[in-house]
Amino acid sequence: MTAIKHALQRDIFTPNDERLLSIVNVCKAGKKKKNCFLCATVTTERPVQVKVVKVKKSDKGDFYKRQMAWELRDLAEVDAKDANKENPEFDLHFEKVYRWVASSTAEKNSFISCIWKLNQRYLRKKVEFVNVSPQLLEESVPSGESQSVAGGDEDALDDYQELNTREEQDIENMMQVCEYAISNAEAFAEKLSRELQVLDGANIQSIMASEKQVNILMQLLDEALAEVDTIEGKLLGYEEMLQSVKEQMDQISQSNHLIQISNTNNSKLLDEIQFLVNYLDLSKGHIRALQEGDLSSPKGIEACTNAAEALLQCMNVALRPGHDKLSAVKQQQQLFTELRDVFARRLTNHLNNVFVHQGHDQSSTLAQHVAELTLPKHSPLHRDLLRYAKLMEWLKSTQREKYEGLSRTYVDYMTRLYEREIKDFFEIAKIKMAGTTKEGKGKFATLPRKESALKQETESLHGSSGKLTGSTSSLNKLSVNSSNSRRSQSSSLLDMGNMSASDLDVADRTKFDKIFEQVLSELEPLCLAEQDFVSKFFKLQQHAALAQNMEESDGLDLSLSLSLAFLYLYSKDVVRQMMNKIFHSIETELNSLIALGDKIDSFNSLYMLVKMSHHVWTAETVDPASFLSTTLGNVLVTVKRNFDKCIVSVVVDLHSQAQSQRACCTPDRR
Repeated sequence: MTAIKHALQRDIFTPNDERLLSIVNVCKAGKKKKNCFLCATVTTERPVQVKVVKVKKSDKGDFYKRQMAWELRDLAEVDAKDANKENPEFDLHFEKVYRWVASSTAEKNSFISCIWKLNQRYLRKKVEFVNVSPQLLEESVPSGESQSVAGGDEDALDDYQELNTREEQDIENMMQVCEYAISNAEAFAEKLSRELQVLDGANIQSIMASEKQVNILMQLLDEALAEVDTIEGKLLGYEEMLQSVKEQMDQISQSNHLIQISNTNNSKLLDEIQFLVNYLDLSKGHIRALQEGDLSSPKGIEACTNAAEALLQCMNVALRPGHDKLSAVKQQQQLFTELRDVFARRLTNHLNNVFVHQGHDQSSTLAQHVAELTLPKHSPLHRDLLRYAKLMEWLKSTQREKYEGLSRTYVDYMTRLYEREIKDFFEIAKIKMAGTTKEGKGKFATLPRKESALKQETESLHGSSGKLTGSTSSLNKLSVNSSNSRRSQSSSLLDMGNMSASDLDVADRTKFDKIFEQVLSELEPLCLAEQDFVSKFFKLQQHAALAQNMEESDGLDLSLSLSLAFLYLYSKDVVRQMMNKIFHSIETELNSLIALGDKIDSFNSLYMLVKMSHHVWTAETVDPASFLSTTLGNVLVTVKRNFDKCIVSVVVDLHSQAQSQRACCTPDRR
């Protein structure tokens, strides 16, 4: 074992500046026996490091290799398995438990004893030794350099100590001076002994001679030790002061961190407050305008409009998370809700009064238009009400029910107003029509019509087409002609009247044509103006503008395009429904007027067909889906049917007259 120890020291530990103190031949417990060595080593340089190294013999040679190493400070427990009986097994608890079986109990005990001593000397750590015999462990260690521990350690450390280079050189020089040292070792040893005695004596004399210097040196050492103690005391004081400064700096750093957090929180809080103040603050002037603003003067309406828009902006602000839980925000939102309800109620009552008042005023002025065949103009009413258009838009977005109630109220009052005006207007038109034919009514019913006059009238209306057909294709042809051709047709009617002046009262038909044209000319601007007002006042034209922008831009999302198209169609449908309710009596009165004209003279259907076709074409040019276009189109169908009946009766009369003439011209052959 000694030879192995020296070989391991030379080959493995000396190159790493380590000294081998103890060795044990072991193998792992419970496995196939593969022997290796556990070595207890210390480094030659300070600070001293104590390790347990596992060394294994190479399979391909006689050299050894270092396989694993553990620091002794990582050792937690040494378990010898049995303290009373000899047992070669033992465990070392590092990061995990390593179970070993030594080649002999003596080697195990020697290795464990060396581990205990190294732990006591270098680490001052009490490793737990379990199932270890008390003889292997020393119970106590002196506070200074323990003689027993030191002696045992020095014995273990001095088992082998390699000569350094200077010692080898001195020995070689001495052996060169004494050549007989190899042949006569006793004489060489005796000579060395004598020289050693001489040196010892010289050393003793030198020590005795330098006793005074030694005392001085000891005194200086004592003073140095006292100075060291003083310096250590000062250093301890400085260390305490530095520790105090460090604690204060830590507190200052923590305080600065808290101050920074506080500043950040204050900045964020200021931003939130600024946001709430900027977007949820309504001026006192706006509040006063909403509560007490004058809704009858232009300045008051403008102030109320600005206040309502400001209120809507405040109510539509997108609050950040947590704002709705603030009591001030809740109070402000409650104030906005109350202001909205109060102003919506004031606006609704005022507009209801305006509708009623304007309706009565317009009814009082209706008598002024009895003498003339004209309809009252509602442009002043529209102009006054359009000042409230923005407020209606606000009401539409905030109080939908009140907005719809106002629209129904407006429709109800205007329906009754227009119904009275239109009824009186058509009564006047009927009186004028009846007055023109009062004397010649019987003549129109009994006067025979000449065949040539009827043929000329038919040819002037249809050119070279020959006969009239009762199909609706003629209606389409008439609606496509330009306005110039219609004027030429009207002049041709006068020409026909001249050609048949002996049989027809051309003056009455011309007057009827003027009256019918006057009726249509009065109805058309009335309906268009009312439709335009309804769209603007009730904010139903904005969807049409959006739809137009949608057509101009190609990059819109499909869902957005569909929603805009739906809103556009919905707005047009709402306008059409309102117009149908307001002017529901127009189509009835027109049909009644047409029936009267046809009753007066069936040939009047020709005049009405031409005029009605012209106005239908004009209305479709402005808006094909408007109320006026739809209503006039429906009436045009009735006129066309009356005209077809008139043509059929004319054809029948022509056939009957032709047959009677042939019967008269045929000679009697009896």
